[in-house]
Amino acid sequence: MGKTRTQPLHPAYSRSVSGACGRVLVVDDNKVIRQLIRVNLELEGFEVVTAADGVECLDLVHRVCPDVITLDIVMPRLDGLQTATRLRSDPRTRHLPVAVISACTPYEVDSGVAAGVDAFLAKPFEPSELVRLVRQLTDRGDPPSVDGRHGAGRAESAAG
Repeated sequence: MGKTRTQPLHPAYSRSVSGACGRVLVVDDNKVIRQLIRVNLELEGFEVVTAADGVECLDLVHRVCPDVITLDIVMPRLDGLQTATRLRSDPRTRHLPVAVISACTPYEVDSGVAAGVDAFLAKPFEPSELVRLVRQLTDRGDPPSVDGRHGAGRAESAAG
């Protein structure tokens, strides 16, 4: 009888990169999109952890301690806007930069700003825009504001 090798489905960690630029928690229900984002960020030196939806993101965030979180909007169980709201309401995560990577309708942008999302990147996106946005959020040196939110509500567009 052969041995069956089981591999954990989640969390999906990237290879450990010494001197990594930072750790990014990528949350998207589409496996292909998760892999696309992961590969592009890894090529630029980021360590990447992935989650399939908001519930999984909230389960992982305290264990993996990301420097940036990217969220899709439409996901099962807990969507990106609800996830952002919960991240902002938790004192342990309210300072984390959050970027929405989604179709970004005007309603989603307005709702995202209200939820404390820091930046938006519309799908489909150029890999260079993704990297620039994540690097910008990772390198951002501004301290949390008085209420502890790290630039929350100050949405930035990757296009501009």
